[in-house]
Amino acid sequence: MRTGLIAAGLASFAAVVLLTSGGPGRGATVEHTCSATDKQFISTTELSMTALGIWGDDYRRGEATEAEVIAEARRAKRRVETLNPSDPALRNAKTLMAGMLAEYGRAMLAKSKQKDAGPNMYRAYGLANFANDVLVEAAPELRRRGCDVSSLL
Repeated sequence: MRTGLIAAGLASFAAVVLLTSGGPGRGATVEHTCSATDKQFISTTELSMTALGIWGDDYRRGEATEAEVIAEARRAKRRVETLNPSDPALRNAKTLMAGMLAEYGRAMLAKSKQKDAGPNMYRAYGLANFANDVLVEAAPELRRRGCDVSSLL
């Protein structure tokens, strides 16, 4: 009986969330922007991802330590989090990318302690894929307005 009540409650909650979601539904238009803060987000995030990629490459070649890669992941996350893009897709990508960087840092921390980094890397890749989907969908309109996100794809 209790399991049935919990299941019914969860089903009701899911229905309410789906019916009252504040996000744009299918067919709804999103008003994109290309402000100075949007351009700053794109360039700073590109640089942060490039820097982390270089540290990761150095680590794989044995030229950087796990601690250095963890520190760079944390710095990259802070840099992304401090940005304030005005475009709704870029704001969404910011949240997803900051989460991805956090999970990547946690994966490296787990690896440094000889623990399983797999779950964190799985989440990092999932968040990266979601961010990519958001940016791919917004890219044509952002490009039309003067913001090229291809460097983040």
